[in-house]
Amino acid sequence: MNKKVVVTGMGVISPIGKSTAEFSESLKAGRSGVCKTTQFDTTGFDVTIAGEVKDFDPSLWIEKKDARKMARFSQFAVAAAAQALEQANLIETVSNAEGTETKKRITGNAERAGVVLGNGIGGFEIVSESFRKLHDAGPRRMLPLTVPLMINNEAAGNISMVFGAKGPAFTQVTACASGTDALGQALDLIRSGRCDIVIAGGTESCITPFAIGGFQMLKALSTKRCDTPEKASRPFDVDRDGFVLGEAAGVLVLESEESAKKRGAKILAEFAGYGASADAYHITSPDPSGEGGGRAIKLALEDAGIKGEDIQYYNAHGTSTEINDVTETKMIKFAFGDHAKKLKISSTNSMTGHCVAGGGGIEAIACILAIQEGFFPPTINLDNPDPECDLDYVPNKVQYGTVNAAASGSLGFGGHNGVVVFKKYEVK
Repeated sequence: MNKKVVVTGMGVISPIGKSTAEFSESLKAGRSGVCKTTQFDTTGFDVTIAGEVKDFDPSLWIEKKDARKMARFSQFAVAAAAQALEQANLIETVSNAEGTETKKRITGNAERAGVVLGNGIGGFEIVSESFRKLHDAGPRRMLPLTVPLMINNEAAGNISMVFGAKGPAFTQVTACASGTDALGQALDLIRSGRCDIVIAGGTESCITPFAIGGFQMLKALSTKRCDTPEKASRPFDVDRDGFVLGEAAGVLVLESEESAKKRGAKILAEFAGYGASADAYHITSPDPSGEGGGRAIKLALEDAGIKGEDIQYYNAHGTSTEINDVTETKMIKFAFGDHAKKLKISSTNSMTGHCVAGGGGIEAIACILAIQEGFFPPTINLDNPDPECDLDYVPNKVQYGTVNAAASGSLGFGGHNGVVVFKKYEVK
């Protein structure tokens, strides 16, 4: 029998909040974090907006000497992990033998604590800067830490090093499904008995000329509302014209129920199930039938041991692209059948922008907050629903009600589909 897995901590760095409390407040308020891009000069670009994390000060969570050795996506991940570990009461301050230095370390058996982080792109700002220096001045002027700063696995590696987690430290790379798939891999690590605790989620920060230019060339980004950026991300709306690139990290502390109970931890929710599938269809477009993503939902429900009608809220991938939103509507109908019409569904991307791997982490947290606080986050900017998107997407204003179980789905380039299911924790 599988071990029951629970959530004991959560941390968020996002365009609409740098804590779970601020994130929750913004979700309820329908607050947009999309704005004019400030991280680079957008002259010559069709796309001049993004979902940026404003006023991020890594020193609030990370020693300055450590932060200097991290790209922005790693800093986000460590900051969110610090929040989650604090909430889980899994951090203690230890001194070195000389008493000259203190560090925050994970409590308990560090060898039974793992890390699984999803990241789709890595440190693009490091790549861009080093390529510029290589081109302008030659290889000896490149950033000395170019490689360890830019590679995807460094977010997981830095969490492990900063907090002393000595179990397995993995990185999941399945494009925009990376954060969700990382949670699923973490679930399996605990169920199998390989770990008691796993710090898991997703992180992304790639608002750079290279990334914006690349997505712009794919015709994937919104260009029509750069003068009113807060209106640009509009999932399921007939007037949508592409996604808005965002950045974020969402990290959860996952733990076996046995471990959490043994140390008297406050349990926030049960992580009940995970499902994954591949469309085997196209490099960037989802299978238009919705069958691939629908199978992932069905697998997640089966893994959780519940039926579709047991879910009250579904956090959609909802990118605000022409193809995704119609396909995802079909996917939800395929998986939930008649219950699809009764579900509350929303895309929090309407507020944060599309945060790639970070999306899976913060959207899982949105589900847990919905369960804890009894609300359905809205899909803002849903002014003229697409007739082909005919489900209840909680348009524009938060709704309140009981949420006993919630699911979140993520779809990635390459046809990757991942879905996670969370339930209200029942004390027995």
